[in-house]
Amino acid sequence: MRTDIHHFLARMQLENEAGVALTDTRIRLLEEIGRYGSINRASRAVPLSYKAAWDAVDTLNNLAPEPVVARATGGRRGGGTQLTGYGEKLVAMYRALELEYQAMLDRLSVRLREAGACDQREFRRMIRRMGIKTSARNQLVGIVSGLIDGGVDYEVRLRLDEHNEIAAVITRASAETLGLAMGSEMIALVKSSSVMLAVDRDLQLTARNQLWGEVATVSPGPINSEITLALPSDRSITAVVTNESREKLGLAPGVAACAFFKSSSVILAFCD
Repeated sequence: MRTDIHHFLARMQLENEAGVALTDTRIRLLEEIGRYGSINRASRAVPLSYKAAWDAVDTLNNLAPEPVVARATGGRRGGGTQLTGYGEKLVAMYRALELEYQAMLDRLSVRLREAGACDQREFRRMIRRMGIKTSARNQLVGIVSGLIDGGVDYEVRLRLDEHNEIAAVITRASAETLGLAMGSEMIALVKSSSVMLAVDRDLQLTARNQLWGEVATVSPGPINSEITLALPSDRSITAVVTNESREKLGLAPGVAACAFFKSSSVILAFCD
């Protein structure tokens, strides 16, 4: 919103229980990817850092029912990204909604100007308080495909796509609050610190959730590295591992790896 108390400028963002999903910046990123076919060039045009651009794409692909951006084999920094048909529709729908949103704000601005500046400032403060955010790095949308009543808790199976399914264990009270039912859509939240990585397919793991993919990006820090795996169907999952573990496992772009985490590490949110 502009600082002028007599006018609101639409800067729309769409949110769900997991936090912000669509913003003008992310839509502009999609538009630039459609224009250039390169996330490197698109991120510079927005502007965003290369890593922030990939993080945004991963989040959108994880939350959307279909991939918004498709990765091509090779060319991770020189190009190799393409806006899908679904991505084009998403951009068009967002821009159309934004026009309606601006028209509504223009009408609201007139009403608030008539009501007085004090009421308008109160309204602004209320809007700022309504933001919902989450610290969970991984946000995955899926359909409830299994419910096992364990007495005091439930095991919930969530089908992400035709390749991937994850399990979560929640209390009976939480299940009742969420109104869990077969076929309902949920968001699974998993902190990156709860995700571990393995590269040996013969390794026996006790973790309930095991998702195989290919290392897409490696972002090293002084002590830890952030590793993002590209899963089938253009979804992704991110883990934070020590630099020592990264080197020991040989984690680098293109390496096949398994992201595994306990069912108790999964938090479920309802998609309204």
